[in-house]
Order: sequence, then structure tokens, then C-alpha cells
Amino acid sequence: MTKKYDAIIIGAGIIGCCIAFELSKKGYKTLNVDKLGAAGHGSTSNSCAVIRLHYSTPDGVAMAREGYFYWLDWEKYLETIDETGMVQYINTGCLVTKTEKNKYLKTVMTSMEELGVEYEELTPDGMQEKFPFLDTHQYGPPKLAQHAEFGQPTGGRVAGAIFIPESGYISDPMLSTHNVQVATEAKGGEFLFNAQIVDIRKMNGRVAGIVLKDGTEIDAPIVINVAGPHSFIINRLAGVENGMNIKTRALRQEVAHAPAPAGLDYEAAAPLISDGDIGCYSRPEVGNHVLIGSEDPDCDILEWIEDPDRYNKNFTQQWKTQVMREAQRIVSLRIPNTMQGVVDLYDCADDWIPIYDRSDLPGFYMAVGTSGNQYKNAPVAGAMMAYLIEKVEAGHDHDNDPVQYSLQYIKRQLNLGSFSRLREINRESSFSVIG
Repeated sequence: MTKKYDAIIIGAGIIGCCIAFELSKKGYKTLNVDKLGAAGHGSTSNSCAVIRLHYSTPDGVAMAREGYFYWLDWEKYLETIDETGMVQYINTGCLVTKTEKNKYLKTVMTSMEELGVEYEELTPDGMQEKFPFLDTHQYGPPKLAQHAEFGQPTGGRVAGAIFIPESGYISDPMLSTHNVQVATEAKGGEFLFNAQIVDIRKMNGRVAGIVLKDGTEIDAPIVINVAGPHSFIINRLAGVENGMNIKTRALRQEVAHAPAPAGLDYEAAAPLISDGDIGCYSRPEVGNHVLIGSEDPDCDILEWIEDPDRYNKNFTQQWKTQVMREAQRIVSLRIPNTMQGVVDLYDCADDWIPIYDRSDLPGFYMAVGTSGNQYKNAPVAGAMMAYLIEKVEAGHDHDNDPVQYSLQYIKRQLNLGSFSRLREINRESSFSVIG
């Protein structure tokens, strides 16, 4: 007998689980389907799990500000306790370097002021006073490690920075996803793992369910694509990609782990650092390490992946480049002989702003293009998508009259048209992991 659900969510990463949780709270019978063996085992497991409030657009700042409050009271949000443990939010604050490319953070500061987010402007001297382990020379624009002038100051000192006290990270992104799975199951939601989807079924002009590789058919009038780096493949199966002005692709990324400078308790002393001058972001990591990711500067070659199941999972010269760039900013940062960290894929939209939307196929929805900068927004995205689905299924014409979603903590209306598949490329975006 074919199983039937009210909604099938393709993917069991942090956002897919949050969407299922929110729909389950509304009484939907949900099923999350994932090709891997457990919730959060895909790209979520290798997320840097940064909780930050600075984005390049006002709607981005608003979502991040709203999401911050969910993480602060995680147990209250989930309404249950995961016996394997509940994740902890670790507050470090965030230091963001001013550069010409980020317009010296004027747009970011305006957006944060509008939303009541506290920040402190710092001169280079102020940066060193607050964090004495920092080198405040200007090295940008970022260069490849083999460049003849790599590591040489280019213009005196950086233009300064802002410090945002309310920022940090989640200790274990995979556990956070398991927390949401447990909460969803407590509301009646179900999960199916080790199951690959090979087709999106349609009937009478709308989505009807899915077909698995073993031939199993599962019925549902609502299917939501939250497949991460595989999202573009699912959209092609559904036949909706041609109706999208903004599309998604899989991007290979490396994140490096390096030991902190000798004698420095980096976990206790360091903030998140977003540094466009050197083209890296970083945060403290367990074991007194520094986690270092790329902000995708212009000099780097972006490696887009055609088959998300087949890509190079080994470290390359990019790993060393990122650590050497970070060593320009963190005095005495050591570059180990053994490469440590993670290699994984991001699910990127054309302008690095996610798509939270319906599609041209009635009943088929998308929460895609989210990798790299949307982990922190997962609880908000879950609630937002559940609301959008309810409105559209009730007959609202979201394409011509975008749904407005009320953010419960910051008491602000969010125009969900900002995340439409039909939008024009947002030129205010950073076109990077910053979003």
C-alpha cells in the first residue's frame, strides 16, 4: 500500500527538520526523506554553525536578528528535551573588518541600527586594545598565497571594524539537527533515511508525491525541496528549474582547522572574525583551534560541482592559502604540517541569497540556496516556510502579491518576495558566503 502524508520534506538537514517541526506543530502529517543515514549528516554536519547578525541586506539582518532569539532559548523553542543532549549557544561577539568592498559597513550599520542591534565602531588601535593578538595592517585586496606580494601590507592599517556583542556559534550542528528531529517526532513527524529520490510524481497539474530508487511511491499533495547541494537536481526532477529566475548550484568549499598561537586561550579570548581585507572568516574551535573559512574573494577560483555525489574530498592548496591569510591577522598563528578541517559542498543561489518560495508546480516548494550563511536562520526559515505554504495552499497568489511574514521576536514584517525564485539578482548582496 502506498503511504500518504500531508507534506514530504526532501532533506533532513537543519532547515528541513525545522520546516517539518513547524508544519507538524500545525497538524500536518510530515515525512522527511534523506539519502543519508541520519538527520544532519549532510552539509549541516560540516556547517561552521556561526550565529551572526551582520548581513548585506536589511532583510538578511532581520532574519538573523529573529533567529538569534530562538537559539538563546533553544529548549523553549523545541518544547522537548533530546536525551542525547541539547546544543549550547556559545557567545563570543563578532568582529567585522571595514573594507572598500563592503562599503566600510555603512549599509550593515544602518540595517543594524534600524533593528536595535548593538555594535561598537573600532579604530585599528581599538581593535588591538580589545583583541591584542590582532595585526591591524591592511593586506587587501586578498591574494593567492603564491602571489609575489602575498603577506605584504598594502596601505598602512585597516579602516577599522565594528564589534557586535550578540554573536557566537553552536557547539555541535549535527546534534542541533537531531534535537529538532526529536522535537518533530514528538509532534508526530516521521523520518525516512537511506532513501534516494529518483522522481517527483505529478497528477492533475500539481505535485502528487515522490518515487524512491527501490520503486516505492509515497503520496503527498505538498513536497518541499530542502535538499541542500542536491537541490538543483530535485528541481530538475520536478521540472521547475526553467521557471526560476534565480537558480542554485553546488560549490565545493574547504574549511581549515589550525592550532591557536602558543600561550593564547583562543576559545576564551577570541570572537568570530569576518575579515574582507584578508578574505577569510574565523571562529574559535574546540581544542583551542581556529576554524578558518573563505569569504570567496575575487582572486579565488570557485569550483562549481556538476555531480554532488562525486567531487574531490581531499584538501588542496586552498587550505594552506586560507590558513596563511588568517595568519596575516592573527599574530603567531601556526601553520601545521597536517591539514585538518572539512571539505564539503554549499548550496548557492546566483546572488548567495536563499530561495524560500513556491514553484511553478503547484504544491512543490523550495528552501534552497541556503548553504554557508543560513544555518543560523533555520528556525525562522522553518516557521516562515510553514506560513508561506499555508497561505499559498489556501489560494494566496504569492507571485503577484508577496506574503508578508510577521517576525515574532523583533515585531517586524518580512516581505517573503525578497526570497522569490522570480526576483532579480540583488545587487546589494556580497555575492559571497556573507550573504
